[in-house]
Parts: sequence; C-alpha cells; structure tokens
Amino acid sequence: MRQASVKRQTKETRIEASLDLDGTGAYDVKTGIGFLDHMIEQLARHSLIDIRLRAEGDLHIDYHHTTEDSGIVLGQALSQALGERKGIRRYGDALIPMDETLTRVALDASNRPYLIWKVDFTRDKLGEMDTELFKEWFQAFAQAGGLTLHVENLYGQNSHHIVESCFKGLARALRHAVEIDPRAAQAVPSTKGQL
Repeated sequence: MRQASVKRQTKETRIEASLDLDGTGAYDVKTGIGFLDHMIEQLARHSLIDIRLRAEGDLHIDYHHTTEDSGIVLGQALSQALGERKGIRRYGDALIPMDETLTRVALDASNRPYLIWKVDFTRDKLGEMDTELFKEWFQAFAQAGGLTLHVENLYGQNSHHIVESCFKGLARALRHAVEIDPRAAQAVPSTKGQL
C-alpha cells in the first residue's frame, strides 16, 4: 500500500494531505487559492497519483505560507508513500508543450533534494497569485519529497501556460519515476543499496 497521510499545523497554516501513488489521478483539493488548486489537480490527473488536500492559511496576509506549506505537506506524503523507494524506476522526465509554451522537467527520486528552476514569467500575477510563489511551491515539494528536480521553461509567453506546463511536466516525470519497475520490483535502484 503506497499511501500516506500527513498533517501540519503552524501559526500560519493548517494543512492535511493524503495521496495514493497507485491511484487513478483522482483529486479533491481545497487550499483557498483557486489557481493553486487547479495546478495540484493537474498534478494528480497527469501523474495518476490520487491527491486529497485541505489547507487553511493566513490568506489575509498573502498566499506565500499556504503555497509553500502545501508543497511541504504533499512532499512529505510523497516521501512517506515511497518508503524505502524499493522497486521504483527512480528517474523520470517529460517535455510538455502547451500552445506556444514548451517546458522540460527531469527528476530523480533519490532522496537527495535539489531544485533547479529556470522559469521566467511575463506577468507578476496570475489572478491574485504572485507568479514568484510557484518556485516556492516546487522548492518545498522537492525538499520534502526527496527529489532532485530540474524545471526549465524552454520558451513561452503566456504565464498561465508556462506554470501549467511546469506542473504537468512534474506530473508526467513523477508518474514514471515512482512506478514500480517489474524487472526490479524488490530492488532499491542504487548501487548503495538505499536511497
């Protein structure tokens, strides 16, 4: 059962998340930030990871804490669901077109967190959300999830398309990386014997 549930409560946010790595892409997401909900729904749908997320945060200040902490909690749930990371393919990548935009995502579920973020936006906000917060979400998710994650927007002009292609790229790369490899289902994919 590659599932996990995580709760996190601070003075700034209260977040609960659960996920199932072997799901169907079902989602039930409510963060209070419509655009972030939409992106996490894309993550679930295109990774085939079932995600349930509830977040309450200090949105009267801004969206930073809720965005970052939702990335932390989902990353922690991912890491817990992976357990010893035995049998996974470990690596995944995707090249995602969305109209005029093309984004490349590559990841290693190595339990060595690192983020390379080569993404620029043409707008400072999408609706009420600051576009700079997307890097914070990806950083938090990679750190808590134990992912080496490279996200590079190769080109594009529409900020909505750029962000969405990043989340869909993460989803497709993650889907491949966390799948069980039938040729090595009982082995940790490392010569060290652990990740």
